[in-house]
Amino acid sequence: MTPHIECEKSKIAPLVIMPGDPRRAKYIAENFLESVKLVNSVREEYAYTGYYKGTRITIFSSGMGNASMGIYSHELFNFYDVKAIIRIGSCGSYCSDINVHDILVLKDVFSNSNYAKEYANIKDKIIPSNDTLNNIISETASNLNIKIKSVTGNNVDAFYCKINYDELKQHNCKVVEMESFALFANAKALNKVASALVTVSDSFITGEKLSSIEREKDFDEMVILALESIIKI
Repeated sequence: MTPHIECEKSKIAPLVIMPGDPRRAKYIAENFLESVKLVNSVREEYAYTGYYKGTRITIFSSGMGNASMGIYSHELFNFYDVKAIIRIGSCGSYCSDINVHDILVLKDVFSNSNYAKEYANIKDKIIPSNDTLNNIISETASNLNIKIKSVTGNNVDAFYCKINYDELKQHNCKVVEMESFALFANAKALNKVASALVTVSDSFITGEKLSSIEREKDFDEMVILALESIIKI
């Protein structure tokens, strides 16, 4: 056990899907996994372990922001021998060609966060996800006829922050989110596999937004893509 995960090591699968919202974790577990069991509820960050098409998988909520994602993904990688994590969540679009409901894979993430430097003295401001896993995701999406785009994300520590559009243009950032930088930094430092699938929930161009209920339950295509991809690792 760790300060944030209450179960024994054997209760966590080596393949993990990480939504931010605990209720989304519960929804995925109940609707997509078989023989599922709740294995963690510390701080109401729920983890469920079960089987998807015969492969043992854990769905573990990360909470919001780099700090929370950093804690949970570190403990999973470092103490529970997790091999691969796919983050699934929402993002906001900065671009007219990326719209609400679009599914994206984050090939890399730019951030001004100090998380990576503090965690492992990683001074890079852009950290990539895993190419092999991204190729699996891309091929799986094609086979499932799910349209995805591969983009660079902008990771921020503050949800309510001033947008520096010149900086975003410089780094070709298309969307904004809050968790992937920490996940990718942890994976880089610990030699693990990680990627992120995000669905656009807000557009800074059109002003369109999904409701909290839509964010929780209307991401089924992304969930299926994540599950179908991770079982191929």
